[in-house]
Amino acid sequence: MTAPAQTDYFGLTIPFMSFIGLVPESIAPAFARTTLPWRQDLTNSRGDIHGGTLMSVLDFTLSAAARGSADATEGMATIDMNTTFLSPGTGDLVIEARCLRRGASIAFCEGDIRRADGELVARATATFKIIRRRPGGD
Repeated sequence: MTAPAQTDYFGLTIPFMSFIGLVPESIAPAFARTTLPWRQDLTNSRGDIHGGTLMSVLDFTLSAAARGSADATEGMATIDMNTTFLSPGTGDLVIEARCLRRGASIAFCEGDIRRADGELVARATATFKIIRRRPGGD
């Protein structure tokens, strides 16, 4: 049995994002956009996309906005993330994130999840530690 092809997540391979079906749409300096097609196996007992799934796609999309490009050589480690859920995640979802400030070692981001009709589903803020890879290091 052959493994399914991995999706390119703005220059990264992230098996968990492939598993849940997150679709990378666009990345630019201080901005990233992804989409999450609705699937029944991502839902809670009410048929809405599970809150843990919503937090996971926010975490990735916010960190992508902090990276700012598919060519970025840094990784991001989440230090803190605060998510507010405002309405049920029904149907296909759009996730947009912005990097508000990026310093030498820390990035501050915010982002939203919206339904196809524009209704705000969740809003998050996050702080990331910028991880620079060293030759011969990690």
